Amino acid sequence: MAVAKKAAAKKAPAKKAAGGADWRTETLDGLRKVILGAAPGIVETVKWRKPSNPAGVPVWESNGIICTGERYKDKVKLTFMHGAKLKDPSGLFNAADKGATRRAIDVPEGG
Repeated sequence: MAVAKKAAAKKAPAKKAAGGADWRTETLDGLRKVILGAAPGIVETVKWRKPSNPAGVPVWESNGIICTGERYKDKVKLTFMHGAKLKDPSGLFNAADKGATRRAIDVPEGG
């Protein structure tokens, strides 16, 4: 009796843009420009460097953390530390992880 082997699922590589960056890097770079231009005094730092993420997580601050930006396989996520305090009549905060304090925006490819 022959045993069928399951074919290993292959991950599709992230689409590379000109210059070697993938869509998530380009999206995060665009969001970075918007965030830094939103108000004077916002600064970007990098936190939480670890072997699995040596580049760390970009964090935008002004008298405390405003938001963080993270790259995931299928999205770029901006998490706002005090997002739950903000009114959101247009539903901009679209991430499933709606918390009591934080809220996030998931930006898919092409979003």
